[in-house]
Amino acid sequence: MIVVEDTTGPAGPHPVLAVTGLAREARLAAGPGVATLGAGGDPKRLRELLKERVRPGCRAVMSIGIAGGLDPDLAPGDVVVATGVVAAGHRQAAHPEVVRALALRLADAPFRVVRSDLAGVDAAVLSPYAKATLRTETGAAAVDMESHVAAAFAQAHGLPFCAVRVVCDPADRALPAAIAKALKPNGEPDVLAVLSALARRSAKVGGLVRLARDSSAAFASLGRCRALLGFGLGVPDFGELLRDVA
Repeated sequence: MIVVEDTTGPAGPHPVLAVTGLAREARLAAGPGVATLGAGGDPKRLRELLKERVRPGCRAVMSIGIAGGLDPDLAPGDVVVATGVVAAGHRQAAHPEVVRALALRLADAPFRVVRSDLAGVDAAVLSPYAKATLRTETGAAAVDMESHVAAAFAQAHGLPFCAVRVVCDPADRALPAAIAKALKPNGEPDVLAVLSALARRSAKVGGLVRLARDSSAAFASLGRCRALLGFGLGVPDFGELLRDVA
């Protein structure tokens, strides 16, 4: 479990809640006006942690981190500012004013930024075929395992939802199956699990090298995004207007 609260600055006790999967994502998202929460890439655990927040204690909810590419035009390091998230046949829109504000903050970024829907799933999408199928079903540009959970929490509490996700593995690249189980509960990589998979030959060195290269590009972009977004992850403080969620 990763829970880091920051209640300093003009946002006082109501920061933006950054929902992440990986520990590294949480560390990058943290900062003034931000509270981070992650569950190690486990949507079920994330739901449980969010359920414990009877009072949400935040003014908006942002899903932030890396994602799998579904749009074949997107490369590792490209950024998706979500217009909504689609999961199990249901679409929840992101707050349009927040989407515009985030896109404006990232307008001069040295990487590609697109506005599009995300797909939310409870299990990793590993193969190019599965990615293509999900792309056809949802029209989404990228997929992750936290955005749909974060969106549901925001909706339940009448809070604005938004998401910034950076493509890691592109649409035409498979993820090694062992990677889906190579995370500790706190979101840190489980090196022993990876080594064990290599020893069993259930993971190939070449695939892991490509994933490491894609991850490096994705996290470099995520770090630049975080710097450009600034205080409160760039989410404007509209006061009571923010509770009118689109």
